[in-house]
Parts: sequence; structure tokens; C-alpha cells
Amino acid sequence: MTVEMPITVAPSVSRRMLRTRVFTRLRWFAVTGQLAVVFIVRFVLGFQLPLMTVLGVIGVAVVFNLYTMVRMRPARPLGSRALIGQLSFDTVQIATVLYLTGGIQNPFAVWLILPAMLAASALEFRQAIFVVAMIVLALTIVAFSHWPLPWSDPLGYKQPDIYDFGTWAALLLGVGFTSLYAFQVASEQSKLSSALDATQRVLAREERLTALGGLAAVAAHELGTPLATIQVTAREMEQELPEGTLKEDAQLLISQTQRCQRILQRLSSVGEGGDDHHNVLSIEELLRESAKPFLNEPHVAVTFAFDPECHSSPPDRLLRKSEVIYALRTLIENAVKFANHSVRIMSSWNENQLTVTIEDDGPGFPTDLLSRLGEPYPKVETQKLSMAKQGLGLGFFIATTLLERTGAQVVAGNALSLKGAYVAVTWPLANLRADPISKIGA
Repeated sequence: MTVEMPITVAPSVSRRMLRTRVFTRLRWFAVTGQLAVVFIVRFVLGFQLPLMTVLGVIGVAVVFNLYTMVRMRPARPLGSRALIGQLSFDTVQIATVLYLTGGIQNPFAVWLILPAMLAASALEFRQAIFVVAMIVLALTIVAFSHWPLPWSDPLGYKQPDIYDFGTWAALLLGVGFTSLYAFQVASEQSKLSSALDATQRVLAREERLTALGGLAAVAAHELGTPLATIQVTAREMEQELPEGTLKEDAQLLISQTQRCQRILQRLSSVGEGGDDHHNVLSIEELLRESAKPFLNEPHVAVTFAFDPECHSSPPDRLLRKSEVIYALRTLIENAVKFANHSVRIMSSWNENQLTVTIEDDGPGFPTDLLSRLGEPYPKVETQKLSMAKQGLGLGFFIATTLLERTGAQVVAGNALSLKGAYVAVTWPLANLRADPISKIGA
């Protein structure tokens, strides 16, 4: 009996999982850096600057950070609105310091890139755009309106306007490219986290089903003895009782105990995985169990074959691993979906390796999709989108991840024999062998 449960992937929230403690710690780093720069510029280099005003602006950041620490729980993730508010404050605070110290002529104007990077990493696209737009506005203001740069040149050197314009453009490009880079990295990480979470749930589900099967086998074994006792007693009652209602009740009791025994036999067959003896199976049994749901497909014939070049006996003592069966079943299901008439499952082996190749006679993998197989959410052209939705995206990722956990190497391509697609899975035989001492062909 096969129990199928749908896999649901919850929307990823990891992009918004920036805790208050982490954010306030980052702000302390920024405040410390600002204070260090002000100290060096004023007291080491001896440049004149509006010291008290600048320290006052930095002090506002200190007070606001203390308020944030008191107001919000340190371990609590910042919501989107709260994070936008925090980053907006940082943008205004840094821009104000720059306004007082030379605008974009100040080499530390690059600090305005930091809020953009955090926004792109922790917010959704539209929300990040809002913060980035505020940073662009702040850069534009301090580029064309600011106090003089603290400078000790007695000749009163002034940078050319074209240089200021170039600096402004470079900072805008830096904000834009850094934001896009951070957003892309965070987006891919979020998708990967969701896919890995789905993989873990699939593996946990398969292990849970296997454990339930083992419990069912134990329960069937334990209940077998009392049921047999009840049946023997009921038969003795049937033989000794005269015709009548009591005799009919005894016969009913016998029939119901027989029914219970049949149910327990089915439970035992489901729970065979719980027995150590049934945890070992041959390569043919492994493949047939993986392909069992698709053996009676009306329009697609699923066949099995051994590589004729393998002269030794096929491996017959392989561990029954839930993740291997689930992953192979997913790959076979994909092949059946896209096949025209046939799917062939071929196994080959030698002393060190076992390879299972699944081929179909379908259209094969599109070139653009083939290069992205293994990605949890591949971006494909519109005409190929249906193929990704039918299992070549997250499903294929889960299958390959589970197989790679067992030490397998997965290779996909377009087959030459059946003119369709193929997926080849190769294991070190020691990773699957139940008895490390046994040899192939022994």
C-alpha cells in the first residue's frame, strides 16, 4: 500500500528574518565607525569641522538605537514596516552627517550603500525599492547642497563640478548594483532554503511512513496470538453448541477473527520495512518497488533491463532506504509524464559502483531547461514553464538532493536510444550494500 501526501512549500519568510538584536548590533558598529572617523579627522589630522553638530547627529543615532533595544524584543524578527522605518532613519542620519561634512566630496559617502544593501537583503522587491529611492534622493541632495568639506588647504582648492557629478553618478551606480546583487543573492538563498525545507519534510515523511509500517508489523505479530486463541475457542464453542442463536454467534465470531487475521496480514505486508530481513532487497526489487505506482499505466509501458555487459550477478543485498525509493519514484514519475509510449529502467554495476538509468521516449529536455536542472525554481521561457511545473523544478531538486545525500551522482541529458530524456544515478556500491563483506557475484 502506498500512501501519498502532497508536499506544500510554505512561502519563504527568511528574507524578512532580521532580528532586532542583529540590526541594533549593526547600528552600533556604524555609530562606532562614525565616531572613530570624526575623532581621527578632528584630533589626529587636525581638520576643522562642526564637531558638536556632528556629534549631536551621531548622538541621535545612539538614542534611537537604545530606544529600539528597549522597545523591541532582541530576539524578535523585525517586520517589514519596522525595518523600513529603521533603514529610513539610518539613511537620514548618514545623509545629515554627510551634509555637515562635505556631501559626496566626503569619501565616506559610500556609507549610504549600507542601508540599500540591507534593504535588498531583507525586504521584498517593492519595499526595497522604496528604501533605495530614499537613498538616491539623499545622495542627490548632499551632492548639490552641503557644507564645505573639512579641508586644510590654504589655497582653498575646489573640486571641479564634473568630478562631483562623476562621484554622484558612481555612488548611484554603486547603490543600484549593490542592491541588485544583494537582492539576487538573498532571493536565491530564500528559494534554496524553501526547497531544502521541502526536502527535509519529504525525508521525514518517508521515514515516518517506514516507522509506521514497522509498528504495523509489530502490532500484527502481537495481535496474532490472541486472535488465534479466540478463533480456537470459538471453533470449540461452535462444535459443542446446539443449533440456534448461540451457534450462529460463534460462527460469526470465527468469521470476524478470520477477517481480522487478513487485515493483520495486509498490515504485515505494509510494515515489512520494520523487519531487518525485509530491509534488504535486490536491485530488481528496489527498482520495482520504486516504479510500482506506474507499472499499470495504460498508455506508457515501464520496462526493466540489465546492462548486458555486466557479467557478474546483480547486487542482491541492498539496504532499503526510503529516500532512495522516493527519489527514484519521482524520477520515474517525471519520465512517465513526458513519455510517449515507453520508459526503460536499466541497471548496470561493477565491483564498486551501481548505476540506474531512467530513459523515456518523450520530447527530451529542452536545451534551456537542461542547463538549469537541479535548481529548485528554474526560470524558463513561457513555452517551457509547464514542464517545470510538472516536476522538473522543485520535484527534481528534491529527488537529486535526496540521492546526493546517499552519495549518488545524478546526470541528466537527452537519450540516444529512445530519443527522449534520461537520468543516470550512480552510487558507490558500498553506500547501498547491506552486507559490506558480501561481494557481487559471490
